[in-house]
Amino acid sequence: MPEIKRFTIICGHYGCGKTNLSLNLAIDAARRGENVTLVDMDIVNPYFRSSEYIPLLESYGVSVIAPSFANTTLDTPSLSAEIYRIFETDGAVIIDAGGDDAGSTALGSFSGRISKIDYDMLYVVNRYRPLTPDAESAAAILREIERASRLRATGVVNNSHLKEFTTPETILDSMDFAQKAAQTLGLPLRFTTAPKEIASRLEIERLYPIDIYVKTPWGT
Repeated sequence: MPEIKRFTIICGHYGCGKTNLSLNLAIDAARRGENVTLVDMDIVNPYFRSSEYIPLLESYGVSVIAPSFANTTLDTPSLSAEIYRIFETDGAVIIDAGGDDAGSTALGSFSGRISKIDYDMLYVVNRYRPLTPDAESAAAILREIERASRLRATGVVNNSHLKEFTTPETILDSMDFAQKAAQTLGLPLRFTTAPKEIASRLEIERLYPIDIYVKTPWGT
């Protein structure tokens, strides 16, 4: 598992795999014996939220802070005042930010306090998403996220995949894209993810084998 700081923010384009990465980081940290809090800060997109996986997370001892009205029939979720306790905990805090600049606006409400902490903000890229087919497009989206959140990214994560059609070649073919995106942004490429079932067939530096917890209802 990659090393994470006490505060780790996961941001990126809609559909890049932020939530699945957040779940993996939280569960793996909990498996190591850490006290972990996962914050679902997506109050824009009603689909594929971290808070949909509360039973799974709690089974590993991960504490979850979810938007008010999450997992209900109401479509106007808002951030709970409970979120302020993340600044008091001594454990690891992983924030699953909303997608793009619209989803990151809520994060900006806490930028003053977060910026005083030694935090990581990892920008998740997926070469195979329609709006991020090249390094320049990926960089442009991060700049929008940074403006909305009033925070600066500290690293790039290559989470390129094609859902159930992901193969070792899918990952290998994304490496140039990820490296160019990181270079364009002036940030380090912190690690590359791969589903555990194919990770053993890859020889990539800083590879993070992950479980696929988030699955679409129309496929695996």
